[in-house]
Amino acid sequence: MKKMIIKSVGLYLNMMALISPKSAAKQGLKIFCNPVRPAMSTKQKEFLASGKDLTLQLNGTTVQTYKWGEGPTKLLFLHGWQSHTYRWKRYIDSFDKNEYTIYALDAPGHGLSGGNQLSVPLYSEVISKYVDQLGDVDALVCHSIGGFAALYTFYRRKEQVSPMLVLLAPPGEADEFFGFYKKTLGLSTRTERLITRRFQDVFGHAPSYFSAPNFASSVTANGLIIHDEDDKETSVNHARKINANWKHSHLQITKGLGHNLKSDYVVNSVIEFVATGKQRVYNQNQLINQA
Repeated sequence: MKKMIIKSVGLYLNMMALISPKSAAKQGLKIFCNPVRPAMSTKQKEFLASGKDLTLQLNGTTVQTYKWGEGPTKLLFLHGWQSHTYRWKRYIDSFDKNEYTIYALDAPGHGLSGGNQLSVPLYSEVISKYVDQLGDVDALVCHSIGGFAALYTFYRRKEQVSPMLVLLAPPGEADEFFGFYKKTLGLSTRTERLITRRFQDVFGHAPSYFSAPNFASSVTANGLIIHDEDDKETSVNHARKINANWKHSHLQITKGLGHNLKSDYVVNSVIEFVATGKQRVYNQNQLINQA
């Protein structure tokens, strides 16, 4: 049933591309940037309520932020696609709140924030506004598209000294998202071309411009990248390319954790890196088996 619904959306867009190209382009991009917001459990809501802080306003959208601790070192956590701040609970519980102040936010269209659209440029605008409000931070810890958006933020704001960055399972190329989108919906070449043109009109660049390895080349701060060999959502090759372009980054490749990288080992590696700015040294070909 789900596949039939997806294919019917693609058929609709292909038909609209013939009848009303502008409408097809507009609706196609809207669907591309439209995350599914998972229902939140009572347990998740109770945890988030314990850190609920001020809200940001960006282009009419309310963004919910969170804060835990009162320590001198500021950390900012950024979740991935179709997730929210609760995914960081193990990290938030593990950091010493006397040493760290932990900040987080739900991206537009996610968690307790408003809106129903998210893109790398939009996420980056949110990050920029929040970091400016906080008066800079010492480290960002990011999962998936959160890491992509963080790299883009400090790429386009070259005048701002970037903090230490931790990227967990980062994606690499917006073109890859577009290719998956086209294949999944069965879009025609005409429809794809219309949506791509609309993307460029809205965001000022073609999808090919949004490249995490390219953005990483301008980051001067220390970074830690952790990616799993068995990640089915974003290839570990993206992490390798980001690492190759980022002069001061370190790469750890795990096995058996998948895209979410849920593991005490990963939590402890992040805490150690944030505390010291360094990672444990491994042979470049060594896999850290967590299965």
